[in-house]
Amino acid sequence: MTDTPLLTITDLVIDAGQGEDAKTLIDGLSLTLNKGEVLGLIGESGAGKSTIGLGSTGFTRDGCRFAGGSVRFDGIELTTASPKVRRGLRSTRIAYVAQSAAASFNPAYSLIRQYAEFPVLAEGRARSEVEQDAVEAYRRMHLPNPEEIGFRYPHQVSGGQLQRAMTAMAMACKPDLIIFDEPTTALDVTTQIEVLSAIREAVHEFGTAAIYITHDLAVVSQMADRIMVLRHGKLVEEAPTQKMMSDPQEEYTKSLWAVRSFHAPAKPRPAADDVPLVSLKNVTASYGASGPDVLKDVSFDLHKGRTVAVVGESGSGKTTSARCAMGLLPRREGDVLLDGVSLPPDYHKRTKDQLQQIQIIYQMADTALNPKQRIGDIIGRPLTFYSGLRGRARKERVRELLSAIDLDPDTYFDRFPGELSGGQKQRIGIARALAAEPRVIICDEVTSALDQLVAEGILRLLVRLQQEFDLTYMFITHDLATVQAIADDVVVMQHGKVVEAGVKEDILTPPHAPYTELLLSSVPEMDPSWLDKVLASRGGHV
Repeated sequence: MTDTPLLTITDLVIDAGQGEDAKTLIDGLSLTLNKGEVLGLIGESGAGKSTIGLGSTGFTRDGCRFAGGSVRFDGIELTTASPKVRRGLRSTRIAYVAQSAAASFNPAYSLIRQYAEFPVLAEGRARSEVEQDAVEAYRRMHLPNPEEIGFRYPHQVSGGQLQRAMTAMAMACKPDLIIFDEPTTALDVTTQIEVLSAIREAVHEFGTAAIYITHDLAVVSQMADRIMVLRHGKLVEEAPTQKMMSDPQEEYTKSLWAVRSFHAPAKPRPAADDVPLVSLKNVTASYGASGPDVLKDVSFDLHKGRTVAVVGESGSGKTTSARCAMGLLPRREGDVLLDGVSLPPDYHKRTKDQLQQIQIIYQMADTALNPKQRIGDIIGRPLTFYSGLRGRARKERVRELLSAIDLDPDTYFDRFPGELSGGQKQRIGIARALAAEPRVIICDEVTSALDQLVAEGILRLLVRLQQEFDLTYMFITHDLATVQAIADDVVVMQHGKVVEAGVKEDILTPPHAPYTELLLSSVPEMDPSWLDKVLASRGGHV
């Protein structure tokens, strides 16, 4: 490391809006970052983590502006630098790895074409040479078939693979600084280890400085040399990682450190002769008539009033099982039963009553809500479709549903999704599912992109609604802490098959199936040496 910091931020102020509507997002924050150092930024949703990350590149979101202070990168003042100077730095000396790789890649171009874009345009290198570099970068990221995977399109690889491809692309020009903005938040625990290991190896190999933004305390303890805790755009405290993890000083930091305390009330086991509300029986399915089977002889049950957690790594078949249950992906073999009655494989052939019984809350509320519709219309649409409500009756029911999800109807009825936080958007997704008055709700990774405090609020809400409306949940998740908190039953999936299934206490009590043991051992711990220990126990391989 050098005595001169690579990045120095001094008394930075970033505002959103103008005049009386102006709001301060970053309020006098200062930080330094040396070459080769990794700084962790943590805090709840709205703390200003991503705003600082973007500000470090000399960028602010639409409607925001630098209102004071300084951002100096290697002696260059970014807040006043010309657009040409800032463009020249981005992706060459400063790179950014976004939380959602799927939303950040161009779906029309192959991975390797997108990798090559900046080295070819900014450095004038030959495409063939850059593509050879890409293969080596994919190999460093532990991607399968590195010689071939770059010629796939974004939709043809898993989420974890796409996140590693984005990290490889960010390092294509060997930048001095990389901003990692929640790069593993939506990944399952086994894939997360692969991505964390690959990121850490790449950062150390090239001596790159990094800002690692996350709300996952266990993850940041593996990656950062130093941690800053943010709240409401201000610094709460800062310390080296080991000291911060073992001895936080501020009460707010201690509250973040506290282990999730919420657990849903235990329910009695279903009777042996209890008829499941929904059953998947020997379901086999594929994408496309000639595609490989992505579900292979899958069977499990959802009993009335219970929560079944479906867990497994990326590509294990969790969401595909849900799609078959809903008829969004017609099964090729097997059966899906509702109250013991077979449902048509294709949702187009199901009755309105059958469609009404099973609803879904999607993982990414950002893409699941129409940005041009007001909240009242988003929730009101299923009320009209399924119940025929219109006019005053529909409006009153929307208001009741907003109250049920703990959002003030007067405040939120006429808002657009873009005016809501991530947690609020997810609550709207819950209300939209409730509007159909279903018996079964599929929750597809509904807390994976939320910080721990907001996620716990969503879990508490779901448990309360389950009790009030007598709901049955199929809860797809990669977060085993969530499984502990909310599940009654657990289904473990791998490679499109059910590894084991049963009551939570049975599945999570040793001895475990080997794959279940792998999942449990892959849950990050708040010990800075945890990742090293796990990799050592697996012979250095993930």
